[in-house]
Amino acid sequence: MRWLIPTAGLALAGCNVPSEFLQRMEAQAKYEYYETSEFWADGKAMRTPPEGTIPRERPVGNPGLTTGRVNGTLVSTIPLELNREVLEQGQKHYNIVCSQCHGQLGDGNSVVAENMALRLPPSLLQIANKPDGHFFVAMTEGYGVMPSFAGELNIQERWAVVAYVRALQRARNTQAGGQPLPQENR
Repeated sequence: MRWLIPTAGLALAGCNVPSEFLQRMEAQAKYEYYETSEFWADGKAMRTPPEGTIPRERPVGNPGLTTGRVNGTLVSTIPLELNREVLEQGQKHYNIVCSQCHGQLGDGNSVVAENMALRLPPSLLQIANKPDGHFFVAMTEGYGVMPSFAGELNIQERWAVVAYVRALQRARNTQAGGQPLPQENR
C-alpha cells in the first residue's frame, strides 16, 4: 500500500509532460482570420471552401418541406405523408414546446399566457384560415415575441406539430357526427 501514493503521484506528474506524439489541444498551432501562412502557396491561412460546399445550417432539398415556402409563397398543405405516428409525434412535441403558451387545446389559455405582460399568444383555433406554411415558418423563424424553435424541433417534428395543430383546429370546429359547427358556435 505504501507504494500506491508515490506511484499515483508519478503517473499524474507525467500527464503534463508535452510530447510530439501526445500534444495537448491548447498547444496546437492555429491561425486567426486573415492571418498569413507559409504552409500554403498563396500565403493565406484562411481557405476558400471547395466548390459545391453547403453550410450545415442551410436547408437543402424540397423548399416546401425545408422552409415552408415555395418561390416566397407559404405552402398550403403539409408536405409529409400524414398518419397516426406523425400526429402522435406532433402531439408529443406540441405538449412539450408549444402548450406552455398556446394551451393544451391550442386556445391560448395557459399559465404562461395569464402572466404575460406583452402580447398574448394567439389562439391557434382562431387562425385556422392561415396556410400550413404559416405555422411551420413561425416555429422556424419565430413570430412576434415567440422565438424560433428550429433548434428544439427538426424539420420533421415541426411539420408533425403543424399536423397536430390542424387536428386541434378540426376537433374544435366539428360537432358530433363529423359535421362542421355553424360559424356562430366556433
